[in-house]
Amino acid sequence: MPNYDYKCEKCDEISEVFQSMNDEKLTTCPKEGCDGPVKRLLGTGAGLIFKGAGFYETDYRSDSYKKGEKKAAEAGKSKSEKKSEKKSEKKSDT
Repeated sequence: MPNYDYKCEKCDEISEVFQSMNDEKLTTCPKEGCDGPVKRLLGTGAGLIFKGAGFYETDYRSDSYKKGEKKAAEAGKSKSEKKSEKKSEKKSDT
């Protein structure tokens, strides 16, 4: 069950209320003796927090997938090295 924040328009008190998603919104201030009208604040009640450098699809790939990607990257590097060697040979011929 999430927490919701309500701000009283009479006393300007912000109250955090723990209630079910199926419960009705509060209409009066929960502070004793106030009974002023309240508005529910937007953007509150988020219970999901991501921490760390980042969360990407590739962060949780299997070991076999990671090994295959590493081999493909190494093969790509060797191809680019061969191309650069051919270019340097052509330049030295002219």
